[in-house]
Amino acid sequence: MSIRVLLADDQALLRGTFRLLIDSCEDMEVVGEAADGQEAVDLARTHRPDIVLMDIRMPGTDGLAATAAICDDPGLAGTRILVLTMFETDEYVAKALRVGASGFLGKYVTTDALLAGIRTVAAGEALLSPGATRALITRFLTAPAPGALLAAPERLNDLTPREREVTVLAARGKSNDKIAEELFLSVLTVRSHIQRALTKLGARDRAQLVVIAYQTGLVRPTSPQS
Repeated sequence: MSIRVLLADDQALLRGTFRLLIDSCEDMEVVGEAADGQEAVDLARTHRPDIVLMDIRMPGTDGLAATAAICDDPGLAGTRILVLTMFETDEYVAKALRVGASGFLGKYVTTDALLAGIRTVAAGEALLSPGATRALITRFLTAPAPGALLAAPERLNDLTPREREVTVLAARGKSNDKIAEELFLSVLTVRSHIQRALTKLGARDRAQLVVIAYQTGLVRPTSPQS
């Protein structure tokens, strides 16, 4: 079954380039194109894509508002948002992650990275490189923002000690393989702990789990390593 992708970008040339690239892959297809955020929301409700490739800056309803609308719609629980951005828009990326985006890519990403990113997010993983997001987390995800918390601190009480431990390591950017190695567990067991933590915290995917871990204080930002 192919990965169904909706493109949301106000640049027709860029949408066309992405369409040609994505449609050339046997395991994915473009199901629609939107030129602004409201059209993206409408087409998402019509086509129910697996992935929305979402530009942040668009006229009218921008990508941030569209991301929030899609992630808040119970009928689109299976749709994940992959944000396209320039790195100087870190604050917008952080806001997108707060409202439910599953990850982000630079707008002029390489072909291989774009396709890998779509597959990663479609599989339920977060596209959050530890190196690329360290400053983002330190600067924005832990900053006070009324109503931005995805889970109240007391909600962490539902996690078992092992689930907390696994969540902390995931929030620090470690892969399932690295977590399994560090805790002397199987990768399957790590996945099970991650999935239970997602369920208990009401997180859509691993990206939201990272946001929750930082915003509830389960994990504290550290100074970048030199």
